[in-house]
Amino acid sequence: MFELAMLLAQEAVSPGYGTMGVGIGMGLAILGAGLGIGKIGSSAVESIARQPEASGTIATQMLISAALIEGATVIALILLLIRNSAV
Repeated sequence: MFELAMLLAQEAVSPGYGTMGVGIGMGLAILGAGLGIGKIGSSAVESIARQPEASGTIATQMLISAALIEGATVIALILLLIRNSAV
């Protein structure tokens, strides 16, 4: 996903296409993060419903996974912003 976002951010024939690509890349990065965190949350709730005694461990792992996804998304957005300022 990150490679696709950076590929879209590359400048094409006109500088306007590079800016448009950065916007599309940011949208894809945020969309992917939202879908991933949603999937993590739904799986965690389902797992807790099936095995309530493991709820603490499941919640901890869910939060760690969500934080890692958010971190990767923030890095992607920062790199795309840097690319946008270079265009």
